[in-house]
Amino acid sequence: MTENNIQMQWDMESIFSGGSSSEELKNKMDTIQIDIRELGVVVEKLGSLSRSEKLNMLRNTMAKAQEIYSGISQVASFVGCLEAQDVTDEKATAINSRTTSYYADIESILTDVDTQLVNLSDSEWNDCIESPEIKPVSFYWGERRTIAKLKMSPELEQINMKLAVDGYHGWSRLYDNTAGGLKVEFDDGKEKSSMSLGQLNAKFSSPNRDIRKQAFEKLDGAWESVETVTAMTLNSLAGYRLSLYEKRGWDSPHFEPFLIGRMSQESLEAMWRAVDTGLSRLDDYVIAKKKILGIDNFRWYDQMAPVGNVNRTFTYDEAGEFIVEHLSKLSAPLGEFARMAIDRRWIEAEDRPGKRGGGFCTTLPQSKETRIFMTFNGTYSDVMTLAHELGHSYHAWVLRDYDYFANDYTMTLAETASNFNELLVTDAAYKMLSTDEEKLWMLDLKLQEALIHFCNIRCRFIFETNFYEERKAGTVSRERLGELMRDAQKTSFGKMLSEDGFHSRFWASKAHFYITEYPFYNFPYTVGFLLAEGIYDYSQKADGSFAGKYSDLLCDTGVMSTEDVIKKHLNKDLTSDEFWTTAVNRVLAPVSDFKNLANKVS
Repeated sequence: MTENNIQMQWDMESIFSGGSSSEELKNKMDTIQIDIRELGVVVEKLGSLSRSEKLNMLRNTMAKAQEIYSGISQVASFVGCLEAQDVTDEKATAINSRTTSYYADIESILTDVDTQLVNLSDSEWNDCIESPEIKPVSFYWGERRTIAKLKMSPELEQINMKLAVDGYHGWSRLYDNTAGGLKVEFDDGKEKSSMSLGQLNAKFSSPNRDIRKQAFEKLDGAWESVETVTAMTLNSLAGYRLSLYEKRGWDSPHFEPFLIGRMSQESLEAMWRAVDTGLSRLDDYVIAKKKILGIDNFRWYDQMAPVGNVNRTFTYDEAGEFIVEHLSKLSAPLGEFARMAIDRRWIEAEDRPGKRGGGFCTTLPQSKETRIFMTFNGTYSDVMTLAHELGHSYHAWVLRDYDYFANDYTMTLAETASNFNELLVTDAAYKMLSTDEEKLWMLDLKLQEALIHFCNIRCRFIFETNFYEERKAGTVSRERLGELMRDAQKTSFGKMLSEDGFHSRFWASKAHFYITEYPFYNFPYTVGFLLAEGIYDYSQKADGSFAGKYSDLLCDTGVMSTEDVIKKHLNKDLTSDEFWTTAVNRVLAPVSDFKNLANKVS
């Protein structure tokens, strides 16, 4: 189903008129560049100032740095949207590259600021953060000060950042370019066509197993053709990190992701224990699904195989109304926000050529707005994508009047609001279903999410952990990378995948392994998924005041650790198994109903 109308196209003109050729955008970027240069001059003088002059200048510098960061983010979000809506917009790509250099430049300057903060006495530090302009973002600066104490000297850190632009980050860009150039020839039985790997991914949800198998073989063959390059890239990224960690005195590759995620190892271990305990129930789900599919062996390409049937499709307007209605039942502000975002055209949903695949939500901090990108074709999956991204958008909305550095929430908490929205809308949709085929389809979608977060993502974490351990001794061969990946999948999937059902080149095909901004870009997804389940469980037992509590919880995500947010608002301890076990049990609750329906329809 396709609806081509203006309401399905986002409004970008109200941000910067003229797109990538915008004169307003050019002037904004020129101003940012000047501000960065002037800030650098000011920071160079800090060391020669008296105590009182230094404190005053530090406060001004910290405030100006926040303004600059906010401006860069505004530009980066805007041009990211331009690139997504038109993959041929080369001007937008060039501008995006320029914003990347801005981030590197401002971070280099702030490395010197960090040094000044580290050298302050405790009393000087307290004087600094108690000022009205700094106090709202004291958590951010306190965190930077703590992390600075754990790094190399400022001179070495600045050299590292400069070299990383074309070295470390260059390897990541190489991977992106390599992946973007891969094409496969696909025969669906009706016609042969050339398609990108993004287009190929849609074939994994085909009800035809031959189609899914062919998609897997084509995917595997494409990555085999560039296996030497991807193995070299992965080894180089890991080698860079390990060398940097050694110089900083960080003894574990987990140290940085825990630091970035504001989460402890104890909490993550408690989560994985709860997941591991529930694994046998997922095995029951897969056994029942195999019965419906009429297969003996469950392979990697069967994870997204659909069962049941839902013929219902939605217009874009119907999807919006459905989401608004059911979000409003729990929280009037949440429903009102969704209505506003749709009406103000903050969403790009039109199905047209030239768009990038996938979906995302991005924040424009200086406009106090967001933009959501997706392609809407009328399926229930599209409705869920819209609800999911509106959750991200609402998270940014409740923080819109907070200082930019008070919005700096982590990946562990970033997926909470989006998953929470999905739970609300999915539960509402399930109650409307009448036939066994429809209910089976919906339960399968829910349990596919469990399979992704408990098995698929966990295997990524296990693989990276073991890979980094071996990489310490030298380069890991591509053959060994495949062995490590199979071993990780055997652990995370248990008995679910057959002996011939593993995806040994998953290490090459998963782009998350090659993201330089966030090492171990995997476990935060499962954390956010289960946090949403735990919060949803709490909301179902709470009184009518939960809507306000929910907003308050989201507002604290930028100024607290993951553990502190949940402790303050739910009074739960993430380092113990209790919270995670409750959340895992909620996720796996549909297994029993799925098995019963599977017996009825098969």
